[in-house]
Amino acid sequence: MHRFRFGVSGMRPNRSEWQELARKAEGLGYSTLLLPDHFGRQLSPLPALQAAAMATQTLRVGTIVLDNDFRHPVMLAKDAATIDVMTDGRFELGIGAGWMEADYRWSGLRFDKPGVRVARLAESVQIIKGLFDEGPVTFDGEHYQVENLDGFPKPVGKVPILIAGSRRRMLTLAAQLADIVGIEDHQFAERATGSPVIHPAIAAEQVAIVREAAGARFEEIELNVFAARVDVTDKPQDAARAMADQLQTTPQAVQSSASFLIGSTDSIVETLQQRRDQWGLSYIMIFERVMDAFAPIVARLTGT
Repeated sequence: MHRFRFGVSGMRPNRSEWQELARKAEGLGYSTLLLPDHFGRQLSPLPALQAAAMATQTLRVGTIVLDNDFRHPVMLAKDAATIDVMTDGRFELGIGAGWMEADYRWSGLRFDKPGVRVARLAESVQIIKGLFDEGPVTFDGEHYQVENLDGFPKPVGKVPILIAGSRRRMLTLAAQLADIVGIEDHQFAERATGSPVIHPAIAAEQVAIVREAAGARFEEIELNVFAARVDVTDKPQDAARAMADQLQTTPQAVQSSASFLIGSTDSIVETLQQRRDQWGLSYIMIFERVMDAFAPIVARLTGT
């Protein structure tokens, strides 16, 4: 069973405020400061994470998640290994197939069908892992070709690779290739893209897919969830109803999803312990807007 750790995702508009946020996250006991990867109003993740790491001592930095289609895997492997070297081994590489169609429209990139994007991601991760390892890489795939390339620099240690998914295809890929598997509630992406049908995730079913696909290496995998909706409150029923009304779903669906955490500090601690016992979820990510309210939970559970 993996020990609990916690990540926080947030952003600031300039260096001083961004580094202040990084130091605050470190001081509150969060394991990792994380950034997504979009072309909208956000910092470019890799240089920003480098700056955050330089302002802290132990805080890890990571991506949730880089869009594979934005970077060639050879260049990404070099960038990731360089950040890992420059941070003394504190980098976590989250990478995905891309889902936000607006990014592709803004940039003029072709938004291929999901199967194509996932296949491209699978090849990319294999190349990146090979370039992190010793010796040259030759890869002749459908989407990428690499010939006798020895990656440089090499990471300080093993750069953990995170792949998240909500459905069988991505969860299977993550289980086979990733060190950290994120269990996503796809309803947030579906709502963001205006999908007419919303599919809330069932964590037990997702973990079963990961377990089956991972086989003997399942116990080595760290299971992660992004708690996208958190409310530390002594009135959980009222909070659940308010969230359900906002999302046009039921309070029961809100309270049963692993991507929601609602309740007092004590009850959320108990919920997280139960979810780890039931599903193995031990790496919990939250948004920066609730990092202060969530800090007592981090203090109670980190490392246990």
